[in-house]
Amino acid sequence: MGAMQLACGIGLIAVLVPASAGAQVAPSPIGGLLDRGPESRIELGLREALTVGTENAVERTGRLDGFFRDEAIKILMPERLRRVETGLRAVGYGPQVDDFILAMNRAAERAAASAKPILWEAIRAMTIDDAREILTGGETAATEYFRGRTEDGLAAAFRPIVEQATGEFGVTRQYKDLIQSLPFAGAQAPDIDEYVVARTLDGLFYVLGEEEKKIRKDPAARVTAILREVFGR
Repeated sequence: MGAMQLACGIGLIAVLVPASAGAQVAPSPIGGLLDRGPESRIELGLREALTVGTENAVERTGRLDGFFRDEAIKILMPERLRRVETGLRAVGYGPQVDDFILAMNRAAERAAASAKPILWEAIRAMTIDDAREILTGGETAATEYFRGRTEDGLAAAFRPIVEQATGEFGVTRQYKDLIQSLPFAGAQAPDIDEYVVARTLDGLFYVLGEEEKKIRKDPAARVTAILREVFGR
């Protein structure tokens, strides 16, 4: 890959950074890189872009209603229990089901808020070969990079947070009460904490992927002089 192609790559990835977030980057994984030529500049630019992009994704999912009010990532009753949910609502348990769903989403929001250090560590570990793959990859190449390198660590970090949150919000108790109200569902009932962790990961990476696709394609996101210069050619 030539220097001009690599420079253009910086422009492509840098559009991951929303204009309003640029001032929030302070301590980040981009420090310590020296200007050793075009490739190190690309690595630095990519790290900076990904740092701000992940910060924004975590902020979006890790705030109040970040999951609950976003229909794309809202955590619903486990699929295997959807018929049970219908039955519960039919016999007057609708409010309890709604409380249970709200509590699962509150647990997910709390867990997502803790994701930033692990995502940033993946950025610090990124090599120039990783940068090339992201720059020349598909529309969610950066998201796939993150998921491949952080999913296990995030799951391990999320589990105790979810367990604590579900305890505080009464999710486990509500879940047992709901299941016990229809005993035949017990055998197919999943581990609710594991379920919330999995859906939290899905939601976080979904948001990362959507942001990446949108900004790669949207000329309005090219908000700096270098982006306008690169994409104006």
